[in-house]
Amino acid sequence: MPREARQAAYSLGRNAERIAALWLRLKGNRVIARGVRTALGEIDLVVRRGQVLAFVEVKARQDLDTAAAAITPRQRGRIVRAAEAFRLKHEGLARLAPRFDAVLLRPGRLPRHVPDAWRP
Repeated sequence: MPREARQAAYSLGRNAERIAALWLRLKGNRVIARGVRTALGEIDLVVRRGQVLAFVEVKARQDLDTAAAAITPRQRGRIVRAAEAFRLKHEGLARLAPRFDAVLLRPGRLPRHVPDAWRP
């Protein structure tokens, strides 16, 4: 992929994460972290609502089915491992119930939050 295309994709992804974070805040979640990188993988958003700590994958595509399909089993595994590392590093959050969510975005529409999108 050419450098310009990579930069455009990165910019689109970061913008989608900002929109998703705002959407989740409007739904009563508190954003704990954004763009978490560990040696085991990356987590787009970590949010908390009550006793639930959600690890959120954000995907922006032309339609919701394509966005959902872009979260592959391999990627889910990396997110689960990164979430475990995050919880070990942040002991105060370890007592919260972990959950894996997705926020799917498509042009011209409101984001779709999918709570409990997958389980490890």
